[in-house]
Amino acid sequence: MSQPSLGFIPNPLTLPLDQILPSRKTPEGVLTSRKYKQIVASLEAVGLIEPLSVGKADNATGRHVLLDGHMRLLALRQIGYSDAPCLIATDDESYTYNNRINRISSIQEHHMLRRAVERGVTPDRLAKALNVDISLIHKKVGMLDGICPEAVEMLKDQHFSTNLSSVLRKLKPTRQIECIELMLTANNMTVAYAEALLVATPPHLLVSETKPRKVRGVTAEQMTKMEREMGSLQGQLKVVEKSYGQDVLLLVLARGYLSKLIDNKAVFRFLSQRQPDVLAEFENIVQTVALDGK
Repeated sequence: MSQPSLGFIPNPLTLPLDQILPSRKTPEGVLTSRKYKQIVASLEAVGLIEPLSVGKADNATGRHVLLDGHMRLLALRQIGYSDAPCLIATDDESYTYNNRINRISSIQEHHMLRRAVERGVTPDRLAKALNVDISLIHKKVGMLDGICPEAVEMLKDQHFSTNLSSVLRKLKPTRQIECIELMLTANNMTVAYAEALLVATPPHLLVSETKPRKVRGVTAEQMTKMEREMGSLQGQLKVVEKSYGQDVLLLVLARGYLSKLIDNKAVFRFLSQRQPDVLAEFENIVQTVALDGK
């Protein structure tokens, strides 16, 4: 079996900053923004933690186009850096990194902060560099404590509050995975939704195996009904997940077949004369917007 190709060279390479060209114009006011000032303070306090992302070197000039890290590049130049570690893309940047990544996920941020602490940077120093309360640094550093590896893998590309972890760690691993599946399906990664799932969790799936606090204004009968409906919803979700891919494929094939069918003049004439209702339905299916919305 062939090994999958990587989008980036795994190990960062140190490149001179004058060999890195921005891929877009700097927006007005960015140098006075709070985010930029945080980046400058972070670089001055702990240095560059996340490497810049660049394309392959141009054959003629030897320069690299910057894919991600424009504000970091500006800050590095302002502080006086002459070079920086960079991840070099091996694929076409217009398809890969530049169009797929917009900002780091919550788990990536956790790993960056934890790595900084392991290198000897104190949480107090990180808090000052990022201009946040030190309690938030502690939460982010310990965010994955008590979360099972499968749940972490599912959350690796998501953005969520650190308080979500405190809810998930009250659940046993199997329930953590179930709840994250529901949250991803509903596209709702809020703490409030996680707490609702926690309340609807049977005691044997809780770490403490005791029921969590009841939600104010919800009776015991309503709670029992919600738990029953949640279990039913999970079962239906798993059934839909199993058949969704095949159903979509069949719909696409059927749509393509009907398109070719009514393009046949003889078939079109026959249906328009003998079965106009059927022809109208076929045309509606063919003209339906594609499933991906494009």
